Amino acid sequence: MSSAMLSQAQTEEFLAFAGSLAETARGVILPYFRADHGLENKAARGFDPVTLADRAAEEALRARIEETYPEHGIIGEEYAEKPSRSGFSWVLDPIDGTRAFISGLPLWGVLIALSYEGKPLIGIMDQPYLGERFRGFPGGADLHTRDGVRPLKVRACEKLTDASISTTDVKLFTPAEAAGFEQVRAAAKLARYGCDCYAYCMVALGTLDAVIESGLKAWDIQALVPILEGAGGSVTDWRGRPSYDGGQVIASGDPRVRDEALVALRRAAA
Repeated sequence: MSSAMLSQAQTEEFLAFAGSLAETARGVILPYFRADHGLENKAARGFDPVTLADRAAEEALRARIEETYPEHGIIGEEYAEKPSRSGFSWVLDPIDGTRAFISGLPLWGVLIALSYEGKPLIGIMDQPYLGERFRGFPGGADLHTRDGVRPLKVRACEKLTDASISTTDVKLFTPAEAAGFEQVRAAAKLARYGCDCYAYCMVALGTLDAVIESGLKAWDIQALVPILEGAGGSVTDWRGRPSYDGGQVIASGDPRVRDEALVALRRAAA
C-alpha cells in the first residue's frame, strides 16, 4: 500500500484519530512542563534524558491505540515494539526534544506517525505549549493554531548560499559527519541550533530551508516525513535516498539546496 492507496475516508479517519492522540498527549505532558518532570538519565555514558512526561504520554497513547486498532503495531521510544498484524504501525515519540523540554524551552513536540510496512503515510508534530499542530497527509500538509488553519508550503531557494539551515547539536555528529556539515554550514547564509523536530516544521512552513541530522531513529523522523512531503519538500539520507528509519538525514524545501548540500554530505555518509 502506498499513501496514494489510502482512501479519502481512511485518510480522514486516521487523521482524526492521530489528532485525538495528540490531544491525549497534551493533557498528559503539559502539567510537567516547567514543573517537576522527574528527570532521569537513560545513558550509561553521557546524557540521554527521559522524564515522567515521556513515559506517561507514551503509555497513554499506546493504551488508546491498542483499544481502537488492536491489529496495528506500535513503535515508540520508551517501550518495546508491538508487532503489526495488519501492516499498519503507529510510530511515537512522546517528547522529541527532551533537552529543550527540561530547560523550559518550547522547542519540543509530540511526534505521531502512521506507517504502512515501514513507509509513513500520516504525520503529526504537536507543540502543546504553543498550541500548534503540524499535520502531513497524502496530498498536503497544514498547520492548526488557535487562530485557525493554514496550508504548509516550503519556500523556493535557488542556492545554498541563500539558505538558512539547522541541526540540533554539532556535538552529535561523528568527526567525519561534523566535517561534512561544516562544509554545508560554511556555504549557507544562516545556521540555527537546538530546535529538534520544530526545525523540520519550519522547513515545511517556509521559514528554514534545510535540516541536517544524524543518529536518528524511526520515531524521530517518521512523523515529519509526511509533513515535509505534503508541503512540497523532501526527506532523504545523505546519499539522496528515501529515509524512513532515521540515521543520517537531510530534510529540505527546495531540491536545489538539497542537491548542493549532498555534494558535501555524501563524502561523510555512512
